[in-house]
Amino acid sequence: MILNQIKSKIKNFLTKINKKDNAQNNFMLGSIYFEQVSKNYNNLKELQDAEYKVFSQTGEDGIINYLFSKLNISNAKFVEIGVGDYSESNTRFIYENSFSKGLIVDIEKDFKKKVSQNINLWKGLLEIENTEITSENINSVLDKYNLNKNLDLFSLDIDGVDYWVLKNMNKRISKLFVVEYNPTFGHNLEITVPNVKNFNRFKSHYSGCYYGASLKAIIKMMDSKGYEFIGTNKLNFNAFFVVDKLAHEFVKLKENLKTLEDYTSIKIRDSKNEKSELNFLSKEERLKNIKELYIIDVSQNQNKKYKIEEVISKI
Repeated sequence: MILNQIKSKIKNFLTKINKKDNAQNNFMLGSIYFEQVSKNYNNLKELQDAEYKVFSQTGEDGIINYLFSKLNISNAKFVEIGVGDYSESNTRFIYENSFSKGLIVDIEKDFKKKVSQNINLWKGLLEIENTEITSENINSVLDKYNLNKNLDLFSLDIDGVDYWVLKNMNKRISKLFVVEYNPTFGHNLEITVPNVKNFNRFKSHYSGCYYGASLKAIIKMMDSKGYEFIGTNKLNFNAFFVVDKLAHEFVKLKENLKTLEDYTSIKIRDSKNEKSELNFLSKEERLKNIKELYIIDVSQNQNKKYKIEEVISKI
């Protein structure tokens, strides 16, 4: 019994060391890569061409570095909502690179302890808020840290009522904005899940396909907040926006934008069955699987509630 406990502690200790070593190596390689590739940034035609993963889920690190370079942003002030334990996020490379002022928010249990295992909290000006973000509390949380204006980057990914959170936020609080959307909801409709308290993606439906809002709904909402759409990541679930007064810096990107249908094709086959096993459903199969659930049509602020099966032919 005691021997097993000792083995377990040693194993955990070695795992943590290995994890930190890998993170440091990733950071160094990323820094070198960005230094080299930045020389060709003026030749990029599409946002996806800038993708490179350091700590982000896919290639968002590279996209953000490109956008920062174009806008001459250094020592960026940021907010990221939905970061897990901060081992994989859109702002960790920014933090590790400049130790600038930022805020990360998540409902993760023992959040601060888990974050501290991945980064040095004594370095920099990182604030950590362990709470559930809702449409009701978003502004009070940002005000608490004096981060409701003059930001360089805001990233929102809560796998749920993201649309309703955006709706209650102030206009133009950040130069750049990253918002997760749900490609399963297609390109034609402006739809979102209802504004439900304590929304949980997998508790709402075992498949994990029922969350967030359509890309069209997100673009329309961001337009009302003073932002212009400039593209998505390659896997089609993170949309990037620039504040309107700086949109002239990205004329080439806007000229080369594809159709919304291109940005909502399913490239992440992460749906699950009732045993929580991946079942790799197509978009059509995903929609049929959640057809009995409700969505809100937010076009023209009508906020009409439908079952997905009522509009499935239009998605």
